[in-house]
Amino acid sequence: MYKSLLLRVGVMIRQLRRRKGLSQLDLSHLAHMDRSYLSEVENGKRNISLSSLVRIAQALDVSAEILIDKG
Repeated sequence: MYKSLLLRVGVMIRQLRRRKGLSQLDLSHLAHMDRSYLSEVENGKRNISLSSLVRIAQALDVSAEILIDKG
């Protein structure tokens, strides 16, 4: 269950990033984080902190809840 949540969050971040026409590098700069960390988050390989989730959401101009919504 925990792993599926990480994967779901990562997929949502990737989808929103691509819809906005941003590269991982673009988003990592906007969210003030390392690109490799963002890549691991998008691939469900990294446990994301709440503060990082909020920074990514702000950079994507969405609420953090959108990133964790089951859809």
